[in-house]
Amino acid sequence: MTRRGVLLFAAMSLIWGIPYLFIRIAVGELTPATLVFLRTGVAALLLLPIAVRWGGMRVLLDKWRQLIVFALIEIGIAWFALSSAEQHISSSLAGLLISAVPLVGVVIAPAFATRERIGPVNMAGLLLGVAGVAAIVGFDLRATGWLALLEMAVVVVCYAVGPAILSRYLSGLPSVSVIASSLAICAVVYAPVAVLQWPRTVPSAGVLASVGVLALICTALAFLLFFALIAEIGPVRATVITYINPAVAAVAGTLVLHERFTAGMGVGFVLVLMGSTLATRRARAGQAAGSIARVPEAP
Repeated sequence: MTRRGVLLFAAMSLIWGIPYLFIRIAVGELTPATLVFLRTGVAALLLLPIAVRWGGMRVLLDKWRQLIVFALIEIGIAWFALSSAEQHISSSLAGLLISAVPLVGVVIAPAFATRERIGPVNMAGLLLGVAGVAAIVGFDLRATGWLALLEMAVVVVCYAVGPAILSRYLSGLPSVSVIASSLAICAVVYAPVAVLQWPRTVPSAGVLASVGVLALICTALAFLLFFALIAEIGPVRATVITYINPAVAAVAGTLVLHERFTAGMGVGFVLVLMGSTLATRRARAGQAAGSIARVPEAP
């Protein structure tokens, strides 16, 4: 890997590992819908001019239905559920639970006309991953709340389904145009709700800074850097950041917010990583690179 590739990889590992921390801070004073609107709206304003300048917007017209579905699942529903869940659970727990996305991706893959079959090794990986998720949660529903865990399950499913839709129906389209349009669609959808739930007083400096980081760095800049990373090291190796982001989220939550990190969380995360590796091993071997790679879930 080149020096530029290493720097891009390190940057993406950090940038998509810290959103859980800032989401946790922001939802202390903003509603989930307002946060999603601000994050998608600001990021869309920055990315849309770039997409238009690169001339990739017109080609989306023939795929507008699939684009809307992708936008709502990958961003609209997922980011709302994640923000809502983080009102009740720690950012560390949220980030670690996201590591289960590859496991769900293997399960839902046949529904999108892929030829991958779940063999004994894949099944072993799935079972190991489920055990890891159980260890992360610790079966302590009283401490975390069943509703928050259900919302995190929705996030995980959305993050698994979104890339499948992207690969199945939107492959070959300009990446920046797809992401910019998706963000704009979600901003428009959430605008009426955000207006009704707009805070009566100006949020604290910490919340405003968190929104700025989420929109400018963790969304707009992150996607541009990720596309550059794909061009530098390829789509397959670029998605390895998916396995590093949850660890960064756990460390950030523990150090900054002094969240509790249990041994069960650590062991569970390792089990999920091992399970994901086994569950997706055969699929990765046959993965093909296209104009749009599998975009890791942008938290």
